[in-house]
Amino acid sequence: MPTKEEVFQKVQTALVEALAVDEDEVTAEATMVGDLGAESIDFLDIVFRLEKAFGIEIPRSELFPEDILTNAQYVKDGRVTEAGVAELKSRMPFADLRKFEANPVVQEFPNLLTVNDMCRYIERKVGVSG
Repeated sequence: MPTKEEVFQKVQTALVEALAVDEDEVTAEATMVGDLGAESIDFLDIVFRLEKAFGIEIPRSELFPEDILTNAQYVKDGRVTEAGVAELKSRMPFADLRKFEANPVVQEFPNLLTVNDMCRYIERKVGVSG
């Protein structure tokens, strides 16, 4: 079982390779889209690299629950409803959604995911404790 530090290092390596960014840009607080410039197609590469690095399978819907953001039950006037935010929280327990919850505009959601969120997701998948 890898340590939190090993998880971060492998995530950092995957992001540096997939996004052609410098290692020092990949900090825990960096956002995947806003700070590191990840686009939709990049996430496929990132997921592939993480699956290979950790020997796990990452279902796309686990990491990116787009179905919530396009569901009229959870979105009204371009904003995610309380029920939608609750569903995102239950499906993405690894993500810090506090900032999004304060202003749940659908278009802002992609700017939410941080390197730390990715690390927490991997830690849950591989069973890192603490």
